[in-house]
Amino acid sequence: MKKIISIAARNLSFPDSGQFLRKTRVCAYCRVSTGSLKQSESLETQISYYERHIKNKSGWEYAGVFADEGISGTGMLKRTEFNRMIRACELGKVDLIMTKSISRFARNSADCIDVVRHLKNIGVGVYFERENINTLGADSELVLSILSSIAQDESRNISENVKWGIQKRFREGKFYITTKRFLGYDLNNEKQLTVNSEEGKIVKRIYREYLNGRSLKEIKSGLEKDNIKTVTGNRVWNESAIKYILQNEKYCGDAVLQKTITVDYLTGKRKKNKGEAPKYEVKEHHEAIISKEDFLKVQNIRKIKALKYGNLPENRDKYQNRYAFSGKIICGNCGAFFSRRTWNSKAKSKQIVWQCRTYINEGKSSCCMKAVDDITLKAVFVRVFNRIYEAKEDFFKRFADNIEKVLKRNEKCEDILRVDREIENISGKIKELVRKQIKGELEESTFDKRYRNLKDTLQEFKNRRNSLSYNDEKYKKLLERNKRIKKFIEDRDGIITEFDDDIFENLIEKIVAITPTHLEFHFKNGMVVEEEFIKKKGIKGLQ
Repeated sequence: MKKIISIAARNLSFPDSGQFLRKTRVCAYCRVSTGSLKQSESLETQISYYERHIKNKSGWEYAGVFADEGISGTGMLKRTEFNRMIRACELGKVDLIMTKSISRFARNSADCIDVVRHLKNIGVGVYFERENINTLGADSELVLSILSSIAQDESRNISENVKWGIQKRFREGKFYITTKRFLGYDLNNEKQLTVNSEEGKIVKRIYREYLNGRSLKEIKSGLEKDNIKTVTGNRVWNESAIKYILQNEKYCGDAVLQKTITVDYLTGKRKKNKGEAPKYEVKEHHEAIISKEDFLKVQNIRKIKALKYGNLPENRDKYQNRYAFSGKIICGNCGAFFSRRTWNSKAKSKQIVWQCRTYINEGKSSCCMKAVDDITLKAVFVRVFNRIYEAKEDFFKRFADNIEKVLKRNEKCEDILRVDREIENISGKIKELVRKQIKGELEESTFDKRYRNLKDTLQEFKNRRNSLSYNDEKYKKLLERNKRIKKFIEDRDGIITEFDDDIFENLIEKIVAITPTHLEFHFKNGMVVEEEFIKKKGIKGLQ
């Protein structure tokens, strides 16, 4: 029979609890996304509200208010006060952060969840007033994930609305140009471009000298020699700045709008508009510094020079990958790409080789992979192709085996699609439920009951989804690649006697150099063919 012994508590004398019980250190975070006067007043109101609220709360100790002004909530990097607050939390100076809502804290779901998790790990909670969520609560993370995705959707909608407004103004020929870094022009009181006479002389000089045959380097040297400053007051000119002036249509009075587009509303990253969005050309928008005739002459000269060096925009990709092996050979030792080099270029015995970039840039100590000569690579590929062609029946049988393996997995495809649809459907219901709760359309008990049911159902489907492993898109691509390669080889009349760029490009994804005499040819359908050989004396000899 069990025997239980009670151990009495020791009668220890403690100091007064007030000597060691610490108050909860609470700070607040505020943010407005523009620097307008109205928004500044709103920010001041928020700061004074939180300072008063925290100081008047018993059991709380005021740990400050951190406020970012005129900064978007879609990214964390430029939010100085936000990052200062996180640092204070990491130093153990804050126990709880108060903020108005998730959209004020962050509109990027990934950033929001990452920061909240980090703070939670170091024992710091975040309380969102509008949503009534404390991140130290048991169920907070799923609700927070949903709410932050709602905030991100709002940010996306705002971005789309702004984009639509900009394009509408462009279609009407309305736009604003800053002249802070625009040599030759000023803005008048009506925000219209007017010629700056002194700067206009510099622009005319650049065009005149270029038309007279001077290079960008010569123009740069002349401007610096004559102590002519750039638009920012710098005494040193960049050739890229001179090139920009020579290709800017605004100097002949026209304007092309939407030359760049935003590719990611979260990061604000922009790229050149290469047809992804419409462009708008406004003729004779403002006073010209350069005549239309001279501007067109300059563009023609630039085009001729680009053509001479094979550097036209439409041919640039082709120019950069003009060799069959460019960007295809990978070092099996360090993972770097191989570059094309010419050995003994001025001698009769010059040789084209492909060499590891790490070896080239950092030396043998970083990568000891030796070079592979161009002729050997081509000869090895010819041998690989011919062996496959002569045994193409067996080769295609292996294709079929690969397809069969994928088809066996395809039995799960319909289940996965159905489960994915259910997950999407339930997630939508949870979002809608949370929206109603935020607006006060649901009683707390009703919300809790519905939320728990939906959450449990969602988790069931997620568990089921994790047990299924089939990538439908990957399967389709694999089938298509197999089909193309099979047809390509079947259409050949026979073996090849010399290297063919077209055949290589159609079949090979990459070559991995295990050693200079051991290569892996990775076909575009996922198959890998290894080829080991002995290089005989003389660059054409193989064994």
